[in-house]
Amino acid sequence: MILENNETQQEFADVYEQLKVAANRTSDWKTRLAAVNDLGAWKNQQTIDLLTHRLNNDTVYAVQEAAYRRLQEWGENVQPPVRKEGELVKGLTKILVRIKKSLPADHTYNDFREKLHKMRVDIYDIYEGDKGAEFDQWLEQKWASLSTR
Repeated sequence: MILENNETQQEFADVYEQLKVAANRTSDWKTRLAAVNDLGAWKNQQTIDLLTHRLNNDTVYAVQEAAYRRLQEWGENVQPPVRKEGELVKGLTKILVRIKKSLPADHTYNDFREKLHKMRVDIYDIYEGDKGAEFDQWLEQKWASLSTR
């Protein structure tokens, strides 16, 4: 929707700040994705700038892709995001080993997953967003393969 009249502009102003905060919430990729989709209802320079920022800087490919699709629909000259391969967070294995070592020797995978979520919600968020439905299986395999020596 291109903002044309004062009523529509006021309606946009009422929701923009909330959507801006949600789009930049670093610990919740699902909230960012929803905000990107909601921002797609308002075409103006503020939303174009915000969606461009998500496209270029988000840590989760699904969020980047949603921002790209909307910007492309609006006729913006943008390049598609490139899905990162390999380790998305530098030193991931070292971080996961530290978390595993901090738990009792007889801890469960669920204990590990909860502690990761509490201690490093940023990493949890990035990989949950990247792996999607396969996240738990991936994380459990990582956990099982970690050495605590």
